[in-house]
This record gives sequence, structure tokens and C-alpha cells, in this order.
Amino acid sequence: MNNPLLQSHILPPFDAIQTEHVLPAVESLLAEAREQLDKQLEGLGQVSWEKLAAPIEARGDKLNQAWAPVGHLNAVCNSEALREAYEKGRQLLTDYYTELGQNEQLFAAYKALGESAEFSSLNQAQKKTVENALRDFHLSGVDLPADKKKRYGEIQSRLSSLTNQFSNNVLDATQGWYKHIESEQQLVGLPEFAVAGAKQAAEAKKLSGWVLTLDTPVFFTVITQSENAALRKEMYQAFNTRASDQGPSEGKWDNSEVMEEIMQLRQELAGLLGFKNYSEYSIAPKMAETTPQVVDFLRDLAAKSKPHAEKDLQELKDFARSEHGIEELNAWDIPFYSEKLKLARYNISQEELRPYFPAETVIAGLFKVANQLFNIEFVDKTSEVQTWHESVKYYQIQKCGEAIAGFYFDLFAREGKRGGAWMDECRVRRSTETGLQLPVAYLVCNFNSPLGNKPSLLTHNEVTTTFHEFGHGIHHMLTKIDVAAVSGINGVAWDAVELPSQFMENFCWEREVLQFLSCHFETGEPLPEEMLNNMLAAKNFQAAMFMQRQLEFSLFDFLLHMQYGQAEFPGIQKLLDRVRDEVAVFTPPEFNRFQHSFSHIFAGGYAAGYYSYKWAEVLSADAYSAFEEAGIFDKATGQRYLSEILEKGGSQDAMELFKNFRGREPKVDALLRHSGIAA
Repeated sequence: MNNPLLQSHILPPFDAIQTEHVLPAVESLLAEAREQLDKQLEGLGQVSWEKLAAPIEARGDKLNQAWAPVGHLNAVCNSEALREAYEKGRQLLTDYYTELGQNEQLFAAYKALGESAEFSSLNQAQKKTVENALRDFHLSGVDLPADKKKRYGEIQSRLSSLTNQFSNNVLDATQGWYKHIESEQQLVGLPEFAVAGAKQAAEAKKLSGWVLTLDTPVFFTVITQSENAALRKEMYQAFNTRASDQGPSEGKWDNSEVMEEIMQLRQELAGLLGFKNYSEYSIAPKMAETTPQVVDFLRDLAAKSKPHAEKDLQELKDFARSEHGIEELNAWDIPFYSEKLKLARYNISQEELRPYFPAETVIAGLFKVANQLFNIEFVDKTSEVQTWHESVKYYQIQKCGEAIAGFYFDLFAREGKRGGAWMDECRVRRSTETGLQLPVAYLVCNFNSPLGNKPSLLTHNEVTTTFHEFGHGIHHMLTKIDVAAVSGINGVAWDAVELPSQFMENFCWEREVLQFLSCHFETGEPLPEEMLNNMLAAKNFQAAMFMQRQLEFSLFDFLLHMQYGQAEFPGIQKLLDRVRDEVAVFTPPEFNRFQHSFSHIFAGGYAAGYYSYKWAEVLSADAYSAFEEAGIFDKATGQRYLSEILEKGGSQDAMELFKNFRGREPKVDALLRHSGIAA
């Protein structure tokens, strides 16, 4: 009982959790869970929610309370020892959940509950939990003969290991390369904060001069601001060949074979369960009904957007030629000259905006938006909780003075922390024997840290990222559902899960919001009217090019999981080349190996699901148009959105909830309008 992961805590005791606690805790909890399930099924008798589902939920939550902080620490404080413990623990959990999904006695009990007289008296969340469980039993292979069940388990176990390896390779490749610079002349064009950060990075490595890393904020600052074309090319090549057979770390953390094996196993898994391909298997629990429907949706959007994207690119080429004498645009030139064109056309750039978006002001503005929309308050409780790093904050969400949720905010990039931005679940809202367990979330970004007495300054793109992840967070935290399996983000169709996150991004473009979301970090002045007007005018700058890029990712992912292993499949790289020929307006250089670090689909939950971003963006744009019609802080619309979308979690089908809120099915018009593309 000295193991903190085996003790009950309202919040994880991060100060006490050590690597050596991980495996003993997982092994002990799984042994206990198996023993309790056997006893439960043995003495079940007449099946009921209280006798069947409630104890299973309680055991799952106990396991999650131990594992959630471990998985989180592996992402934000990665070390060799923790990585090894995490991998072993994850394998044990994968095996356990495969067993549960294939337990015929348990399946029969859920089936009996679904067919019982009691089922009609269950509440909506309980009914949906049972329905989802029955669907998931089939998707876990409960109907398979013994030999195929065994093979299913082997595949899941191996996939768990491979996807983790993919993620580790990307992290190692990202942090295994840096550029040591000894002449400040090479840094021409970089803003002051970036040069200071590079100096600090060099000092941390006990080097003279400056060090540039592949951390996302550093890379994007260089690729958009550096006047040194050779440096831009070097950084571009290092970033876009991570974990591949190309580039400066060629073959060192190569994901090529990992990707191939992941794809082979996914297709085999889908075949075992009677699906033609993994894409078909992937959409079984989603809003989308058929694979052609998804492909048609993506291609239709691409067809509408491509002429606009081609126009965007031609304008950029013309500008680079006429104003800068550049006859041929390389991949590492496009972001750089795009910023120059934006500056020339709108007199605005991301770097110019940065001083007006200190992180603390942005967070205060974000909280004000949430308060006006949903009547909630945020109380800083950092001093009362344990965190994994001194820069992490903890906030409690209150309504009418009563605590309803909490979340950790980890904003800054650092050594050992995975790149990107995400929301994850720490605690789920559920009814327990001792009362209501409140939901708690992790919200993670990777922004530049404060330097000396200068605060962290965000680009407007990073402001949007903050709102996006917060949107996921409130979906999880403002739920009123008390059944864990459909509470918050749980049970929400994957292609609808981005609705609340993308919805929140819209507020970053509202004049009324920007007035309190911005404040110069030195003078305290809000964003000047002229800059504000220019920024809003530039909103859809190259929006069609960005749209095509996202559609390229989505089509590649979906077709890859549809075609892999089929006679017509040309190979991963060649498929990506074909997709680019179809939808992209610019072809990257031959050495580009974007797919080798495409963690969303090879290490995250987006396999044959990356289309969800665009699918849900249709929903979010249409949902936001209701606020545009009524007023962005209209109380009645805000309350309807809260009660029909956020509070319901996964307790009802996503389409049903959308129609309840909007009064009709979604239309693509608002997305095209928001992107500056005519329907």
C-alpha cells in the first residue's frame, strides 16, 4: 500500500509517483479486476444494471485512475525508464481489454441486460452504454472461433507495441537533432525572443553561440522568419525527414518498417472481423456510414477548394518573383514568402502579433469567453495540488460557487515532452457509492517558455490552438452525464469529437473578443485598431491552400487504410504521391517523408479517421453560425449549445444531438464561407 498508484486520490499524487510503482500497480490492479470479474459473473443470477454494469464501471475507473497519470507522464516527462515501464504496462492493459472484449459470458450478460424488462427503465446514458458495449463486443471479436480470438489478441498486443515505438521514434528523432550556430549573422530575420531562446538552448547544452531545435515553435519561427535560405532548407529537411530513411538522421529512428507492420496488422485485424479493409472497420462506430461516403465527402471539398488554392499559390509565386526575384519557390520558401506576402498585403504577420498575446492575457480572455457563454468561473488552485513541472497550473471550474470540474494547463515546450497539443482525461465524471466524482482534464500545448522576465508570447495561430484544446476540455468537463462510458468525451463518435474544439476557435476571430484577448506585454495597450482590422482582413489568407493540405492528409490516411494489401495498392509513398497529384497544389521535395512522423494515424486514435477534422469542421462551422445569427454571446444560444452538445457527452448519437441544437441536419455552406470559399 506504499504504492501511490494503488491508493485512492481525488487528484494524482505526482510528487510521489515513481517509475518503479508503475508495473507493480498495473499487475496488482489487473489481478484484482480479473478475480472480481470471475466472482461477479459466477454469482450474477438475474442480470441488472447494478449487478452487471455498475461494478465493471467502478473497476475500470479504479484502473484508469492509476494508469491515466502514468500515460500522461510518459507524454510530458519522458525518460528511458518510464518509457520501458509504460510500454510493459500498456501491453498488460491491452491484453486485459482484449480478454474483456472477447469474454463470451460477459457478452451474454450484457445481451441479457439489453433484452431484459429492466432495459426500458434505464436512463438514456445507461441504455447507450449497453448498446455501445454490445457493438464493441462484436468489434473485439467475441463471435470469433478460439484460434481467431487468439490471433486477434496477438495483433492487438503487437499493435500496442508498434504504435508506441512509432511515437518514441518521432520523439527521439525530434530531440536527437539540433543546429549549433556560432555566428549571429546566420540568425538574421529571427525575432529577438527566438534568438534569446536559441542562446538559452545552447547554454543548456553547454555550448557557445546558439542552438536551434526541431521543437515545433522553434521550427515554425525559423521556417517563416529566417532570411537565411540555407538555414530554412536545413531545418525543413531535418523536420520533414524525422524518423525516416532520409535526411540528417537517415535510418537512425526509421519508422518505415514500423509503418508497414502496423498496416499489415490493421488489415489482418479488419479481415478477421469480416470487414473488407481497416477503413470499413474504423467507421463502424462513427457518424460516417460507408467508406465511399467519406471519400466522396473529401473529394467534393477538394474539388470546391482546389481552384482557390491554385490561385493562392500563383499569387505567392508572382509576389516572390516580382518583389524578391525568386524564380522558383522551394518547400522551405513557401512559409517564408507567405509571411512576406501577408505583411505586404495586410501589413500584418504572426510575429508582429506576438507581443499582443502574452500567454496570461490569452488565458484570462479564454476564461472570460467561457464565462460569458456558459456562466462558469475559473479559480487558480495550483498551490493546492501536485504537478509534474513548476510551469504547470491547475484550475477549478465553478458554477454558482460550486466546483464542477478541474484541469491542468501545461503550456510550454521542454526536453522530454512530446510535441503537439492535446487534451486528455485525468478523471471522468461518474456517480460513485460515496458521491459524484468530478471530471478533470489535462490540457497540453508546446509554446515558447517565458524568458527571464519576459512572458511567453503567442502567435495568433497558437492562441487558436489554445482555444481548440480548451474546447475539447470543456466537452469533457461540462458534461452532466454520470455514467463513465458516455460521460464527457467518452462514447462520442470519433468524427464528431472535434466539433467543440473547432467551435471554440471561431471566437479568436471575433472583434469583440480580441479587444480583451490581446494586450501588449510591455505597454498594456490592446491590439491597435489598424492591426486588428488587418488581422481580420487576413483571416482567409491562403485558407484554400491550408484546406487542400488537410484534405491531402485525410485522403492519404483513408485510402491507405482502404487499399493497403490490395492488388491496386502502390505502396505508402506512391499512394501519398498519387493523393498529392490529385489534391495538392504544391509537390514537396522527393526527400520529404511527412508520413514517417504522422503520429495522428500511426500512433494516435486517428487511423482511417483523420477525415474527422474536416467532417467535424462542417458541424462546428454550422453550429457557430447559430451564434453568428443570434449574437456570439447570446445567452439562449449558449445555453442550448451547452445543454444539447456539451452536457450530453456521448449519451446520444452525435447527429441527433446536432439536430437538437441546430434544428436541422448540418450543411457545408458555413465552412466554405468561413474559409472564404464560395459554396
